[in-house]
Amino acid sequence: MLVESNIWDPAVPVNAQVSNCARNYTVVSGDTCDEICAKENVSSFQLATVNNATINADCTNLFPGEELCLGIVGQDCEVTHVVADGDTCESIVEAAGTTFDILLENNPNVDSECTNIHPGEVLCTADDVIVPQNSTSTAA
Repeated sequence: MLVESNIWDPAVPVNAQVSNCARNYTVVSGDTCDEICAKENVSSFQLATVNNATINADCTNLFPGEELCLGIVGQDCEVTHVVADGDTCESIVEAAGTTFDILLENNPNVDSECTNIHPGEVLCTADDVIVPQNSTSTAA
C-alpha cells in the first residue's frame, strides 16, 4: 500500500485484487507492465483493464510487493504474442491462426488500422473472443 510519502509499505496489506481474479502476480523491483505481460502470458490491455484502479495509464506506479490480478475468471486470455519490430497485425494473425476481427475484439486498445501497436506490447491472440469484463465489446 502507498503511504503518504509515495513509498511502498509492504507491512500494510494489499487489497488490489478483484473478487473473481483467475491469476495473481506480485510485482518485483524493476518490473514494467509489458515485461509482466510477456512473462505471465497476459495481454497489455487485459492487465491494464483488470487493474485499472491500481495501475496508471503509463504504468509508472508499480511497487515491489504490489499484488496484481492478471485475469478475470472466464475472461482470462493466456494465448499471447509479444509484438516485435516489423510485426503487423496481419503477420500476428497468420502466426497465431486467428482472425483480424478476433484480434481487434480481444485487444480494444489496438486501432482498426492496427497502426498503434509497438514492440514489447503483448496482444491476446486467442482464436476466440476473450475480453475482460471492464472493457467495451462489440460482440453480440
